[in-house]
Amino acid sequence: MENLIALLVAAPLLGAAVLLCGGRRLDAVGHWIGTALAACSFVIGLVLFADLLGKEAENRTLMQHLFSWIPVAGFQADVTFRLDQLSMTFVLLITGVGSLIHLYSVGYMEHDERRRRFFGYLNLFLAAMLVLVLADNYLLLYVGWEGVGLASYLLIGFWQHKPSAATAAKKAFLVNRVGDMGLSIAIMLMFTTFGTFAFQPVLSHVGDTSEGKLTAIGLMLLLAACGKSAQVPLQSWLGDAMEGPTPVSALIHAATMVTAGVYLIVRSGAIFNAAPDAQTAVVVVGAVTLLFGAVVGCAKDDIKKALAGSTMSQIGYMVLAAGLGPIGYVFAIMHLVTHGFFKAGLFLGAGSVMHGMNDEVDMRRYGGLRKYMPVTFVTFGLGYLAIIGFPFLSGFYSKDAIIEAAFAKGGTEGWILGGVALLGAAITAFYMTRVMLMTFFGEERWRHAPTPSPAEPSVEPAAETRGEYTEPHPHESPNVMTIPMIVLAVGSVAGGFFFHLGDRFLNWLEPVTGHSEGDSPVSALTVTGATLVCLVVGAGLAYAMYGRRPVPAVAPRGSLLTRAARRDLLQDDFNHVVLVRGGEHLTRSLVYVDHTLVDGVVNGTAASVGGLSGRLRRLQNGFARSYAVSMFGGAAVLVAATLLMRAV
Repeated sequence: MENLIALLVAAPLLGAAVLLCGGRRLDAVGHWIGTALAACSFVIGLVLFADLLGKEAENRTLMQHLFSWIPVAGFQADVTFRLDQLSMTFVLLITGVGSLIHLYSVGYMEHDERRRRFFGYLNLFLAAMLVLVLADNYLLLYVGWEGVGLASYLLIGFWQHKPSAATAAKKAFLVNRVGDMGLSIAIMLMFTTFGTFAFQPVLSHVGDTSEGKLTAIGLMLLLAACGKSAQVPLQSWLGDAMEGPTPVSALIHAATMVTAGVYLIVRSGAIFNAAPDAQTAVVVVGAVTLLFGAVVGCAKDDIKKALAGSTMSQIGYMVLAAGLGPIGYVFAIMHLVTHGFFKAGLFLGAGSVMHGMNDEVDMRRYGGLRKYMPVTFVTFGLGYLAIIGFPFLSGFYSKDAIIEAAFAKGGTEGWILGGVALLGAAITAFYMTRVMLMTFFGEERWRHAPTPSPAEPSVEPAAETRGEYTEPHPHESPNVMTIPMIVLAVGSVAGGFFFHLGDRFLNWLEPVTGHSEGDSPVSALTVTGATLVCLVVGAGLAYAMYGRRPVPAVAPRGSLLTRAARRDLLQDDFNHVVLVRGGEHLTRSLVYVDHTLVDGVVNGTAASVGGLSGRLRRLQNGFARSYAVSMFGGAAVLVAATLLMRAV
């Protein structure tokens, strides 16, 4: 079975090569080739999963060595794949959800003349993500990490004729390069510390290394995770990335790419367990981001950007759980998987709404769509109930487990983290209920909707609202789009219960991640009750504000917090002031030093030599009388010196 591991990567990689190099002769069938090869990878994953299930828990690790990449003295880099319970979980998520998104894209991108290229990029993304999670060493993981960055750049900027899409792609690429520097530094530190970067020797020898070195490595890994998973302070690219086609949002920003950082932290759990300061930093980043993303999601009128804020917040929950160590590793991955179902379903549902609404993304121009799009309404609604933690749906099991783990941290820290997680649950219920009400309920605001006035600079215009308003004729999407939505809705409903039943998911991952119960000061029943209270309060407040009142065509100015949330809590303003202007001042200072000090020394030395040579040159003027006078003067000086010495 080990020989099948490479085929997981080979299938989508072959699809990318064929579709990107095959030319226009494949335009008519390219989308089906890409979808078939993605599904082929999923089938291979199921075969390998069945094989792992047939083994004892301690023997569920398959290795496939392909070749030695860089074999030199003292430096050995191999292309080796590692398939264990953790990587197998990601393989099924990436290929399963990825295949559904490929199928959905067949209908969504039907009229795009560059559809073949789009599917080539999707296949390239799947191949890179699979390399990332299957790598047996950090250097090969870095190859997949950078491949994902390249593919995301190509997909986010796919509609490059739009300046906003091209800018968003560049922004995502540059912000992620900051995080990638953290990963590269961490790998270098690992090699200088352990003499290798393979998982097994590195993670098994952390006890022989000083805490300071492990803290440095852990912080660099966290920086990498912040970039890829859009966590504070490297979260600014995620909202703008919604400029790409909606299937890109579902694939990259819901089910795979943004979860890569969580995978990196959990895979490197032994390092963080031995570096408490780095682990605390992970917890802080997760707690801050889950509130940050939730607040941003409350103020967005663009349906995709509201879901982007939700993604940021939900990944914050996962990072928080990963920062709790063995108490939360399993639950971080469990929420990651359930999130892959309901968030991908929500994004595809948003795309279905846009498909029937002339690509309109402004929820203030929606309303009453449930009777025109019944399948979209039901599937989107189930994803909504799952993400807010409605009882017995997937989010109820995974998010509640994280909240319980936060309290189980114990002491004051446990109370603070548990309180933050509960507050995040309440805000999640508020903004997701807001999205549901503004989209599917209320009056049909898309009828003769006026064009929004740009007079209010604090009100963010919809990203894809362009030109004159054309009244849409909402309708249900074709089967090729609704079938993936239905499958994801089933996962949103039943996934959490299946994982929770008999602690199946915990027992599956525990041999790789480890697990401890912690010491919670409150019972699980109390946490569940508190979570349900937060759900009711958040949803009830949203209903009072958006369900019982008419939704204005243009967002009111709102409070200072609302205006800040519309601007992503001023994250771009902060980056501009601190990084852009700071970089400009630094550059000007360096230019000044270069011109005044460096060039001053160089130019001053040259001028001194030139001036001295110019003066000395006057002594060589070519006139015999001048030379005679010089000779006479020199002789006179010598005679005078001789007479003086004799006199003395």
